[in-house]
Amino acid sequence: MKDSHSPEAGPLFSVVTISLNQAEFLARAIDSVVGQQGVRIQYIICDPGSGDGSRDIIDSYGNAIDVRIYERDRGPADGLNRGFAHATGDIYAYLNSDDTFLPGAFAQVAAHFAERPETDILVGHSLATDRHDRVLRRIWSVPYRPRFVAYGVCSHLQPSTFFRAQAFRRTTGFNPANRYAWDGELLLDMFLSGARIEVIDSFLSTYRLHGDSITNTGTGETEIRRFFENRFAKLIGRNPRRYDALISRLYWLWTRTMSPRIPIERLRGGRIYKRGAE
Repeated sequence: MKDSHSPEAGPLFSVVTISLNQAEFLARAIDSVVGQQGVRIQYIICDPGSGDGSRDIIDSYGNAIDVRIYERDRGPADGLNRGFAHATGDIYAYLNSDDTFLPGAFAQVAAHFAERPETDILVGHSLATDRHDRVLRRIWSVPYRPRFVAYGVCSHLQPSTFFRAQAFRRTTGFNPANRYAWDGELLLDMFLSGARIEVIDSFLSTYRLHGDSITNTGTGETEIRRFFENRFAKLIGRNPRRYDALISRLYWLWTRTMSPRIPIERLRGGRIYKRGAE
């Protein structure tokens, strides 16, 4: 367990990274976790069977990684459940092996949770980068308003999401059957269980886009659309209808008017990924 200062240094972060054949990016992800200062970290990595040398990279970090799970799983969501089954911390976070946390992110999160004990989930902003760490664009998370979420006009950046352990435990965890939007489903389940979600106006992570990433390839569009429809029904109380596409567009214009930096950044940097609300 990494302890930057004393055992009384604040809350314990339990961080899970899932990785499969991501040796190109893996060390950068791990470094971004173990390099956080002023906090205590329990780091858990799940690798269900990489064949590209990833496990050698993981093992090279020695005691900086507290738990290694080298067992086959049923996909990313199941891997995350296996990882968090070992978590003993106060604040949870998870990081894909091709993303990174920004320096100082955990200290900011710890301070915010300490100052606002009523907060269950904290979401920050993220920098979209390419495979060489070049920043492509800034992406902002916005407040979790149920109707806006239902109509798909909110973005909540997964690698910049931190939540209290009890908020996670009030749910059944990640849905192993959801292979493409497990992060959004967990956030929805925590919200519906009563979790209070807040946005911190800070950039906490980088979100990598490359040729093999799920986001950039558009893989699983049918499953993602089905999740969006189910989420709509849970938040609105009915199935989507044809006219909801127009309402969604009006909400999109409304949110961009309230937060003009989002469309300005879109115009400056262009469209950089294929799916999802921006």
